[in-house]
Amino acid sequence: MALELRLDGAVVLVTGGVRGVGAGVTRTFLRAGAEVVTCARTEPERPVRAGDKASAFISCDVRDPKEVDALIDEIVRRHGRLDVVVNNAGGAPYAEVANASPRFHEKIVALNLLAPLTVARAANAVMQRQDGGGVIVNISSVSATRPSPGTASYGAAKAGLDNLTATLAVEWAPKVRVNALDVGMVRTEHSHLHYGDEAGVAAVGATVPLGRLAEPDEIGSCAVFLASPLASYVSGACLTVHGGGELPAFLAASNSQATERKEPV
Repeated sequence: MALELRLDGAVVLVTGGVRGVGAGVTRTFLRAGAEVVTCARTEPERPVRAGDKASAFISCDVRDPKEVDALIDEIVRRHGRLDVVVNNAGGAPYAEVANASPRFHEKIVALNLLAPLTVARAANAVMQRQDGGGVIVNISSVSATRPSPGTASYGAAKAGLDNLTATLAVEWAPKVRVNALDVGMVRTEHSHLHYGDEAGVAAVGATVPLGRLAEPDEIGSCAVFLASPLASYVSGACLTVHGGGELPAFLAASNSQATERKEPV
């Protein structure tokens, strides 16, 4: 039997919530009955929808503290409160450390670490005044916990975001719970840029124990859980959402299947 989580009437902000993983998070909160506000630098052609519910949009560069303050103020003006923030905005293009400029790395860290801190700080100021407090969910990455060649500054920033999650959970308790999702590979409208055609996406999915990439709405379901009363005693946690992880590289290189398997001594 499916368990349906309801967040009827909750006011939720999803940064970068208009495409990719963010759109999946937005749709899932909409289906749970929440009032969802999305933000990005550029307004999408149409709002994210789930059934007869649609998200609202406010333009914001989450790297700019003044714009973030204005964003939070406008949400409170419209709705009178802010219950949940999902810090989803982030990402990085492929660039090896030696070939990228210091300015490039600064911008990646600003978007993936400093921006979530800025948004969380502004949201916390509102949530601390509310009787019910609030919840912050940071969308992090498995790159935080393993080498991240080609996206080194991104992986380092996400590692910092995981640590920030644990620290804010201590500083802002008991009114505000703070958790993170360490997300693995997700199938989005831009998957072809990373993995190629459908055959490439399928081949990459086959390296995951569950045999496929995640769908954006599956990430959203985990965010809804962390925001819900079912997770009322969960704070400072990083929930890994990666389908079992990636098969170790040594398995592909090993010829153990072609020889008699021996138990280790």
